[in-house]
Amino acid sequence: MANIELSRLEESVLNMVKENHLTSFEILKKVEDVSMILSLYNILDQLNNKGAIKSYMKQDLKYHYAA
Repeated sequence: MANIELSRLEESVLNMVKENHLTSFEILKKVEDVSMILSLYNILDQLNNKGAIKSYMKQDLKYHYAA
């Protein structure tokens, strides 16, 4: 991944999905600074647009992982 500028929250979320493929709810429980699911969705969209994460569906759940 090329060097891209990330906010503190984006880095925190990215570090979570570097360890394991996680659902949005699992990420929400692990990242302390994000209290609302809508905020997390915005962060995930930003990371996706920057090419830092990718997602896939498995058993009707969407998983996110570091690209």
